[in-house]
Amino acid sequence: MNKTLVAITGASAGIGAAIARRFAKEGFPVALLARRLDRLQALQAEIGKLAFAYEMDVADSESVERAVERIEREAGPIGVWVNNAGVAYGLEPAHEGKKEEWDRMVETNIAGLLSCTRAVLPKMVDRNAGQIMNLGSTAGTYPYPGGNVYGATKAFIHQFSLNLRADLLGKNIRVNCIEPGLVGGSEFSSVRFRGDADRAENIYRGTKALTPEDVAEIVYFCHVLPPHVNINSVEVMPVFQAPTHLAVYKGG
Repeated sequence: MNKTLVAITGASAGIGAAIARRFAKEGFPVALLARRLDRLQALQAEIGKLAFAYEMDVADSESVERAVERIEREAGPIGVWVNNAGVAYGLEPAHEGKKEEWDRMVETNIAGLLSCTRAVLPKMVDRNAGQIMNLGSTAGTYPYPGGNVYGATKAFIHQFSLNLRADLLGKNIRVNCIEPGLVGGSEFSSVRFRGDADRAENIYRGTKALTPEDVAEIVYFCHVLPPHVNINSVEVMPVFQAPTHLAVYKGG
């Protein structure tokens, strides 16, 4: 198999770092992208010569364009782009939500993913080869109290991925949406609860959640399938989690 260059956003920790390690383990060169360059450089040193580190903020379209240009110039053509960067804030009901946090989720999870995709996709179309892999969430399918804006951004990612497939019909470009449920071992809940470590830890207490490595394995699988096979979306939950009954309020 040709070891194409794999670019991963949000690669400084959690699922993004696990994806980078998984591909590099099999000899794929990886471009690591995130805002925290020091974290990327540490991961680059761990992986070795297969890794390239680039500071980039997905919420800044000019930063994205500069990073993509540098990658293609310094590391080579991007064969796989993994839109992993995302953020969630709070579990308050919508009427108590903070507008600035809503904006940040939309800027990162939606606008950032769009900027990244638009920066790399024309090059893939010109080469008639490539793969866009989007990290969605079961929150985009199953609503839960407090998941309002975050869940909506993930629903967007699912639908956008399907629409990309429609636009790319006839092109040798695959698009996947990987939608995990409860994932531990990352900074996701710590960020969501604004640094409250105890509250973040309580989310996973008493469960056996998915790990970043579990998700990375699924991402890798979607790539190493025969090139004529495209997994449109894959939804995965730990055994300890399941979609359940619809809520009914009986208060009067």
